[in-house]
Amino acid sequence: MSKQLPDVHIHADESCLGNQFKGRDRPGGAAALLEHWTGSEWKRRDVWSSAPSTTNNRMALTSAVLPLRALREPCRVRFVSDSQYLVKGASQWMPGWKRRGWKRKGGPIENLRLWRDLDRIASGHVVTWRWVKGHSGDPRNEYVDHLAQRAATELSAARTPVPSGFEDWLEREREAGRYLDYFEFAAPGSSTEP
Repeated sequence: MSKQLPDVHIHADESCLGNQFKGRDRPGGAAALLEHWTGSEWKRRDVWSSAPSTTNNRMALTSAVLPLRALREPCRVRFVSDSQYLVKGASQWMPGWKRRGWKRKGGPIENLRLWRDLDRIASGHVVTWRWVKGHSGDPRNEYVDHLAQRAATELSAARTPVPSGFEDWLEREREAGRYLDYFEFAAPGSSTEP
């Protein structure tokens, strides 16, 4: 009998400040919220990273590599991001690049080292990639956006999982009248699952 893989939900986002400028540093941040249902409650952890000068695409890839690398055992992962570059790349483009020897029809693969890192790390898990529209009211997406922007602004990092600040952040948001109908404690599969 094979062991059932633990289910982990990952919400990730990236930020790159000053993308509109040329010839100056563009600090970036990548962040993820890792959630695991224990049978009675959600255990939540955060990870984030930053770079003094980067791009949105590099930070999007980092936002996937960082939390997947933090998992200590093979898991079934539901990975959610608002980056179409990341979600389409991981679920659609990467398999074709690998079949062609890490080449693409239109020329070299941008951020090849990060794509290969992501492929190697993700291959140890069963990952389902899901895109969510950014800034559309999903509190977990908004929270990781907050973490990524903070990481970019402070140039800070927590590359190993730390206790999540999601519930405190959510409480502050609710005090401002947002996410009042969001049920952060609902079990997976329930009609009110987060």
